[in-house]
Amino acid sequence: MTEKNMTEEKLQDDIGVTAETALPPEVDGLRKRFGDQVLDVEAGLDCPSVTLARECIAEACHYLKGEHSFEQVMDICGVDRSDYRGWPADAPRFQVVYQLLSVSRNCRIRLKVGANERDLVDSVTEVWPTANWFEREAFDMYGIIFNHHPDLRRLLTDYGFEGYPLRKDFPVTGRVEMFFDEAQWRCVYRPNKLETRQLIQKSWPGVDRG
Repeated sequence: MTEKNMTEEKLQDDIGVTAETALPPEVDGLRKRFGDQVLDVEAGLDCPSVTLARECIAEACHYLKGEHSFEQVMDICGVDRSDYRGWPADAPRFQVVYQLLSVSRNCRIRLKVGANERDLVDSVTEVWPTANWFEREAFDMYGIIFNHHPDLRRLLTDYGFEGYPLRKDFPVTGRVEMFFDEAQWRCVYRPNKLETRQLIQKSWPGVDRG
């Protein structure tokens, strides 16, 4: 084998493009335990990514924590797939993504489940209490509903806020602004009134001169 081929093989192995590796024990365990509820498995550049049926997410998290020592959930976030190129029209609009860490084994795994606007996703706060605020954030930003959550309220926006700011159909400028009303002595919402502002000239002085 030439040095060039060895270099190409090493690069491919580093990025996980062509290198064939055995499935990590946690992924193999999920497949054996949940069968057809494991919808997809990807190698990923940083860790394996497993797409599961929404109905088994809480049980799968219990399994990963108890049998494979994933002691921590590092993050839970939502993704609005509605504008993704090539995303099937009949696929769930949202994905909930779970980033799990095993400190004792020094490894990670990423879980994904799909959900539509009114679908219920089982909360994993019973597995990791720190999931509480992550799930509240996903509810606040995307409107994803977590079943059996102990306190599913908005986290980053005001309690009277309408809409979900990170959905693809939510306007970038928002719909309302908050002001403090001196007469009512409280915060009130008013419709946005955006003015077009020109902070710099379109051309430098003198550039149009001969």
